Amino acid sequence: MKPSTTKLFLTYAFVVALILFGIGFILMPLAINNEKMIVILTLIGGFIIFLIMIHQIIDRYIKPVQSAATVAEELAGGNYKVRAYESYYGDIANLSNALNILARNLQEMKIQEKIQGNQLRTVIDNMESGVMLIDERGYVHLVNRKFLSLFGQSKKDYVGFLYYSVFKQKPIHKVVQEAFLYEKKVKNAFTIEMDIEKRYIEIVGAPIFNEFKTLKGAVLVFHDITDLKRLEQTRKDFVANVSHELKTPITSIKGFAETLLDENLSNVAVQEKFLKIIYKESDRIQSLVHDLLELSKLEKDEMQLQYQRIQISEKINQEIIPIIQHQADKKMIHFNVEIKEQLEIEGDLDRLKQVLINILNNAINYTAKGGSIDFKVKQENNYLVITVKDNGIGIPEDKINRIFERFYRVDKARSRNTGGTGLGLAIVKHIVEAHKGTINVTSELDSGTTFTITLPKIKPFKDK
Repeated sequence: MKPSTTKLFLTYAFVVALILFGIGFILMPLAINNEKMIVILTLIGGFIIFLIMIHQIIDRYIKPVQSAATVAEELAGGNYKVRAYESYYGDIANLSNALNILARNLQEMKIQEKIQGNQLRTVIDNMESGVMLIDERGYVHLVNRKFLSLFGQSKKDYVGFLYYSVFKQKPIHKVVQEAFLYEKKVKNAFTIEMDIEKRYIEIVGAPIFNEFKTLKGAVLVFHDITDLKRLEQTRKDFVANVSHELKTPITSIKGFAETLLDENLSNVAVQEKFLKIIYKESDRIQSLVHDLLELSKLEKDEMQLQYQRIQISEKINQEIIPIIQHQADKKMIHFNVEIKEQLEIEGDLDRLKQVLINILNNAINYTAKGGSIDFKVKQENNYLVITVKDNGIGIPEDKINRIFERFYRVDKARSRNTGGTGLGLAIVKHIVEAHKGTINVTSELDSGTTFTITLPKIKPFKDK
């Protein structure tokens, strides 16, 4: 027995003993001789019978009720694993069974709630947008992994604090205030200054209501729109650059054509000079349009390379070196070639020639008279490594990561004088990446530049 049940049993036993003692006290004076012994035995027997009855009553009725009460208290406290003893009889058995069914149902509900909570937490943590949940008083209750990656620090630095004490950005304060004030979705944007770059963030705040339409808080969603901003800026720059690149030759063509039409030029030499300028500028437009079409074709996902097995060392010596050597000789540049024999690669021959000619032409254009260019092709494991090193004007360190952008020129005046369109390196980068290769640049201003191209010797993905 439990202590409480034992105490109750002893109390009842004590009461019965007192009653029987009182009966014996009354009967004993009335009994004579052997009758006294009979009275004593009867009282003792009655006391034993009463003890048995009390034990049965406690065991069958009081203990089950106490057990049911204990189970109910445990359930109320959140312990859904507790169970009532079921080997009872009558209504008590029904009560115990009902409590056990309730406990099992609550336990299953708790398991389901935990599973759903874990699923929800997993979904929120793996969202591509940052999420913050605040209550009606402005305290932060939840932040996800993406949010922490955007703003830094850890969860403990946000959860439990007022939103305006953990954010310095005024647009966030404004979104929260308007979401609470107008009780509707609100949008805004702001920037975060990172160590290397600036991040553009769009914030959407939405109020949270309960089933009684009472405002209970707000959810803030932070979208990183840096890539969209960068893409938008790239598009604007592209339009501006194309317009600028076309404006100069078109203006020249129009001006010289008007001069030829409006003025009676009898000097054949001047006419020829003007016509040559018109031809040169139209050729420049044609080159620009050609490179734009090439770049557009390379950027399309459906662009297919014409893979074939190439004796690359032989092709370079026969089809590329003579062209570049001629240009180098005109500028009195020392052109040093080091190519291992019998080098093979699976790739698109025309595209690879385009890459090499473009890189080598750049080296010649940006190397002063009397300079030198080192051109090396070798094999490293299963890769072909191509290196073009010059001792030309070089590239400032802060501009190296931009040279593959369309129309970007380090020295704009010199680039245009060389006849470049500003798209060559962008085309080179796309061709190399289409072959699943890499291109790296190291440079020092006024000391030279080195381009290193690494290409897999075997086609990375076979056609099905």
